[in-house]
Amino acid sequence: MGQETVLILNFGGQYTQLIARRVRQLHVYSQVLPYTATMDQIREIAPKGIIFSGGPSSVLDPEAPRVPMEIFELGIPILGICYGMQLMGHLLGGRVAPAEKREYGLVQVRMNHLCPILRDTEANNPCWMSHTYQVMELPEGFGTVAGTDTCPIAAMANEEKKFYGVQFHPEVTHTQHGMSILEHFLMDVCGCAGTWNMGDYAQQQIQLLREAIGKDTVLLGLSGGVDSAVAAALLAKAIGDQLTCVFVDHGFLRKGEFEQVRAVFTDTFPVKLVAVDARQHFMEKLAGVTDPETKRKIIGREFVEVFKEESRKLGKLDHFAQGTIYPDVIESGGAQGAHVIKSHHNVGGLPAELGFTTLIEPLRMLFKDEVRELGIALGLPESLVWRQPFPGPGLAIRVMGDLTEEKVQIVRESDAILREEIAKAGLDREIAQYFTVLTGVRSVGVMGDERTYDYAVAIRAVTTDDFMTADWYPIPYELLGQISRRIVNEVKQVNRVLLDVTTKPPASVEWE
Repeated sequence: MGQETVLILNFGGQYTQLIARRVRQLHVYSQVLPYTATMDQIREIAPKGIIFSGGPSSVLDPEAPRVPMEIFELGIPILGICYGMQLMGHLLGGRVAPAEKREYGLVQVRMNHLCPILRDTEANNPCWMSHTYQVMELPEGFGTVAGTDTCPIAAMANEEKKFYGVQFHPEVTHTQHGMSILEHFLMDVCGCAGTWNMGDYAQQQIQLLREAIGKDTVLLGLSGGVDSAVAAALLAKAIGDQLTCVFVDHGFLRKGEFEQVRAVFTDTFPVKLVAVDARQHFMEKLAGVTDPETKRKIIGREFVEVFKEESRKLGKLDHFAQGTIYPDVIESGGAQGAHVIKSHHNVGGLPAELGFTTLIEPLRMLFKDEVRELGIALGLPESLVWRQPFPGPGLAIRVMGDLTEEKVQIVRESDAILREEIAKAGLDREIAQYFTVLTGVRSVGVMGDERTYDYAVAIRAVTTDDFMTADWYPIPYELLGQISRRIVNEVKQVNRVLLDVTTKPPASVEWE
């Protein structure tokens, strides 16, 4: 690869993606591979450094994840985090055993500031711990550089070989000076320049796409979401009118969304755009359906059918493109490289009868916030790039129970009011996701001098780093009052507004 890269080997840790993201925040490109990556794959990447992630296993288990001993002979700096530290200690001749007292949560760690990666930490530094096992005896050549009362070897270092291990998690925000620890490892130990940026990345990807696609044609399914929109913009920059986008309106988009996306790819990034109005088709197929999973399956199936029909009209095109992003790739176990075109084998939702044998995923090495950054770098309007995350089935799963055009319109209008007021208050980028739900509950109310029996709309607003867990966002009372007044006054058949104050878990972010 032409850019400096730090490789992260994934041992199944819940924070693996977060480690990768933190490295990129320090302007060093990171790539995640499973711990089963071969030495040839590692050498091909030629990383400036390697990070072993955490993981749920015990290194004492004969079936526990391992790495080849050759990895320690490459002359490349290695940082082991949690399980990664234990694995390094175990493989290099140290002793790992169950801790007398397990450590979970925030713990005060005594730091040795002579260690190059710990030089900016506090003498007693709060760190996030999550472990049952720990290194009890150091491997040869290592010294102890941090400890706690119950974990005497909380960090270890072999400065000659540039091997470091930390039992705590520097990547989580709870660890004070955690980013400093990572920065010192990347810059001082690995010798990274920290010059990776999205503008350069965009130009590099445009060139790669041009070389890979040549004069071939590409069909992209434009869902209207941020990922597919940015993928379309990137491809438009790379291959121009060789790209055709099919944009299907299934009737469950947010207010103004269809018009906004169509305008961008007609005016800002002119492409061959096929905009399909399939609202009536989808509503007929969903008539009387109340089960959320059934809704999802019907929408997914019919979307493919409509897309197939439109692709047949267009005739044979060479490649299919989609907006897969890095977390999707990692979770599917497919993070084997950065190729922009690959042969597909049962790729998510790509019907074999479309006749495509190759798939283009130009965003497959980016995280969500990086996709937004790329969209801005390409010239997409912020109003498109910074839209709220939106599920494929759209508003259909924000209407509890059976669907009617009237119910969908209630959600569409109330959601538009919520988004408008949140943006006016300057909170649109502080809240990770916010939307309204038609609960299906009807209640008695009074509007004017008349009794009403209308619907209750719920507001859902959450804050989260990764959407694996989420907390409800405390929207200021005055703002909530303004949103409530507008929804009740402006949206017909709504006489009550509720606030969902449930975390994930136990609740999911979406209601269906």
